[in-house]
Amino acid sequence: MLGWVIEINMITIDIETRSDKDISKCGVYAYTDTPYFDILLFAYSIDGQPVQVVDTANGEEIPENVLVALVDENVIKRAFNVNFERVCLSKYLRKNYPQYFQSYSIDEDTVGDFLNPESWHCSMIHARTLGLPSSLAEVGKVLGIEQQKMTEGKALIKFFCVPYDTIDGVPQFHSPTDYPDKWEIFKAYNKRDVEAELEIDRRLSRFPVPDFLWKEFYLDQEINDRGILVDMQLADKAIGLDAEAKEELTAEMKRLTGVENPNSVYQLLDWLETQGYKSDSLGKTQVQELIKTAKEPVKSVLQMRLQLSKSSVKKYTAMKNTACSDNRARGMFSFYGASRTGRWAGRNVQLQNLPQNHLPDLTEARELVKYGSFDSVQMLYDDVPDTLSQLIRTAFIPRQGMKFIVADFSAIEARVIAWLAGEEWRMKAFANGEDIYCASASKMFGVPVVKHGENGHLRQKGKVAELACGYGGSVGAMKAMGADALGLSDVELKQIATDWRKASPHIIELWWAVDRAVKKAIKEKTTTETHGLKMYYEAGFLFIQLPSGRRLAYAKPRIGENQFGGESVTYMGINAQKKWDRLESYGPKFVENCTQGIARDLLMYSMLTLSHCFIVAHVHDEMIIEAPKDVSLEVICQQMAKTPKWAEGLILRADGYECEFYKKD
Repeated sequence: MLGWVIEINMITIDIETRSDKDISKCGVYAYTDTPYFDILLFAYSIDGQPVQVVDTANGEEIPENVLVALVDENVIKRAFNVNFERVCLSKYLRKNYPQYFQSYSIDEDTVGDFLNPESWHCSMIHARTLGLPSSLAEVGKVLGIEQQKMTEGKALIKFFCVPYDTIDGVPQFHSPTDYPDKWEIFKAYNKRDVEAELEIDRRLSRFPVPDFLWKEFYLDQEINDRGILVDMQLADKAIGLDAEAKEELTAEMKRLTGVENPNSVYQLLDWLETQGYKSDSLGKTQVQELIKTAKEPVKSVLQMRLQLSKSSVKKYTAMKNTACSDNRARGMFSFYGASRTGRWAGRNVQLQNLPQNHLPDLTEARELVKYGSFDSVQMLYDDVPDTLSQLIRTAFIPRQGMKFIVADFSAIEARVIAWLAGEEWRMKAFANGEDIYCASASKMFGVPVVKHGENGHLRQKGKVAELACGYGGSVGAMKAMGADALGLSDVELKQIATDWRKASPHIIELWWAVDRAVKKAIKEKTTTETHGLKMYYEAGFLFIQLPSGRRLAYAKPRIGENQFGGESVTYMGINAQKKWDRLESYGPKFVENCTQGIARDLLMYSMLTLSHCFIVAHVHDEMIIEAPKDVSLEVICQQMAKTPKWAEGLILRADGYECEFYKKD
């Protein structure tokens, strides 16, 4: 048996599976956490040899040497979106080959059901490090490989892998033996996917993923495996209360308007027009504008429309769908989800865009919701949907006897760009523990600015400028950051942008130094450096190497002409419509990519530093740790704020708090 293992260096895998759960709604962890989950086909290639297909649905067994290799940490297991294969095979081995299954957990952790990720490599991650698409079919198209993913696959997956009916609570699946012709095509599809993966790996082998990035991926997988506990009672009751609230609001709107279905946009727009209020949309912004001048009953109807538009119940439903049988929601983070920076993308519950909480009595509110009394919640909080929305975060809880430590970086992007640019006054402000928005306003307007003190009214202008102007933004960017609330004209906003740029000469120089360096690298197909960033052209890619050693990639870069007649850089990437397209960029945008990429690397460094802790989630520049009661918040924040060797001179600060449920402090 040992001889077999020695002979295998790498296995490339693709599997076809079935389940009664919808993976698009629940993610792979919950998808496998059902008695009706099974692997139907197992296609593999050992060290690039011809692909073999094991028809497990018809009783064929995975060869013993392959089973051994699946748990051998010396054998690389590779697949496109390898998290799917690893999680599915974890469940399959535990059920069918328990003698081969090996976990990597300790008793105190919650990852015991899964194979160790440390010998699993992902072709999708490899593609993303080069700025390529995240689907096998799209990568194949972009690379122009002959072994294209078969188009029949989508229909066959629906036919064999999704229940066509449910009888007495038991999902019914089409049997392969009843449809032999379709099944043979499905096997060919399974085989073709591995062939496509092998060719993709061959094409990308010129740009191997560095070992340190795989190490980061393994920690990401561990966090996804661990998951985070959901308070199911709160989620269930919130869904029920939301339904009651919407029923009551709809009934009241119907009474006030006489409209048959007040939830219909068209019917409500028609009614508004009869009341003298014309609008093309009932989006949040448009409704808020109408409310400012509306008279009764229009004002009340519009306010109820806003309440009905709250998506609180969707988040609770996503939690329930994603949670496994132990009530832990897993698989919420997509490593390298943002290819231009390497940041994570959210999955399923989408922790990155949870509503803020401003209720002063969160504990009391969530207990009242858990009790499930609609009248009580309505009486005390009036706006039930808003209350439920504010409680979404609190549905994530630590295990019994544990606490959450929530720690995040303070003004991380502002610190990084100041460090990159060498903007000394900003660095000094951070070193002295000053409020950066006050410091910025003081520099812009030439007067002392103190939060809640001397010239304190200028702080908000400094804040808007800091958030909006660092990457070349002006009036439009400031409005997107909430500048409208300041009641300033476009002329005044333009002046604020001008004042910020005057106060930040080194950041402006950083923009255009990067712009020049990128253009030179592309034009001359050479290597350039500026501000600790290395730009170089290689085999059809522009690479920008960050101080951490990680690279940002831009495929097929060119020098073109922008709308103003000047030079611009274009490259191939994923556009806003998620299509592979030619995109335009310039100095400030590249600086934004680099700054956010470095911020991501700093978070990753701190996560690796604290990897001995039970990290259950991370959001933007924040991490959430499930910790024993005696773990020190201060020590965690000190560890998080440690500066890596590659960021000498960068001043970091981490703040945090402890809580019995997840919240914003």
